[in-house]
Amino acid sequence: MDNRGIRFCDRADQVDLNQLKSLLDLGSFWAKGRTLEGLGIAIANSEPVISVWDEQRLIGHARATSDGVYRATIWDVIIHPDHCGGGLGRKLVQTVLAHPKLNNVERVYLMTTNQQKFYQRIGFEQNGTTTMVLQNQQISQVEVLLIQTASTQI
Repeated sequence: MDNRGIRFCDRADQVDLNQLKSLLDLGSFWAKGRTLEGLGIAIANSEPVISVWDEQRLIGHARATSDGVYRATIWDVIIHPDHCGGGLGRKLVQTVLAHPKLNNVERVYLMTTNQQKFYQRIGFEQNGTTTMVLQNQQISQVEVLLIQTASTQI
């Protein structure tokens, strides 16, 4: 594959949300059906946001969140299926890890269902000791008001 037209971009304002949604719908089972609004919020609250472009076509994406010192998490790593196997995924993750917001963080997390071997080749290790999840349910406005009232009375 000829990678001469490939460029990496670390500016969140250059993410085309429509192309990102299409890429996620095409290349993932874990992010199918995300909304443009939700993606916009996720991008706005992430740094770095790295995208991979083949001319004007988005072919890769990853983002991270971090406190800049102790912990960071990498999210939504994806390469277009037509471009897999050429090293772009590895370069994408390495670009995220090299970003100033992550490069000195004590511990970087990511979640993957089927790509453990790929991430292990980059240096990630299995970690069975810290994985927990809370499936956040929508809470009603009444519950929000009760929580806010209780927290102001403390």
